Amino acid sequence: MGKIRTELVKRIADDLLEKYPKSFNDVFEQNKQFLKEINFTVSKRLRNRIAGYLTTMMKVKKTQAEETQITEEAPQTSS
Repeated sequence: MGKIRTELVKRIADDLLEKYPKSFNDVFEQNKQFLKEINFTVSKRLRNRIAGYLTTMMKVKKTQAEETQITEEAPQTSS
């Protein structure tokens, strides 16, 4: 089974990505620290879940960007 995240975690993470698009990356500890720096006041457990979800989202975006870059660089052959 996959990891299930609540609607609250997803909604908060989406809102934070809209407000701070360049501040998050694919390193959990840095994302968690950034949430502390902006005084994001939620419980420790919820903050860690949000940071983890943001980390996962950034890894997926990074992978997708690399895949599109590879497909764009691949030579086009026509029949």
